[in-house]
Amino acid sequence: MMQLSLDQLPQLCEHIRGQMPDGGVMVLQGDLASGKTTFTQAFSRFLGLEDAVTSPTFSLQQRYGEHLYHYDLYNYGFEKFVSMGMLEELEKPGYHLIEWGDESLITFLKKAGFAYVVVKITKCDNETRLYEVNND
Repeated sequence: MMQLSLDQLPQLCEHIRGQMPDGGVMVLQGDLASGKTTFTQAFSRFLGLEDAVTSPTFSLQQRYGEHLYHYDLYNYGFEKFVSMGMLEELEKPGYHLIEWGDESLITFLKKAGFAYVVVKITKCDNETRLYEVNND
């Protein structure tokens, strides 16, 4: 676990990229306003992208650059994600950051052999968050 401020997020990005140098799926978990989209913005900057990263709550998916995909399952859930044919998107090369991914998604990723990590974000105060990264 790491307690980090916004300006320290590149450390976490480097850590995760070290675990998945060729891309993969990041399941972002946390309460509303815990910092899931903020982490995605930081990861985008870490990759050198200048796109304006916004939450895909109503569009389901956003793509930044050639290899960064951002999903939000809050309004859809995993079953709707599957029924919409979105699993094929995860096969594209790059990093796929999925907000509100649940155990159904994680079980699928394990069984299908995807490289993935789960990033649990807990708000400590207005300046810092606690990040727990695992892939078990």
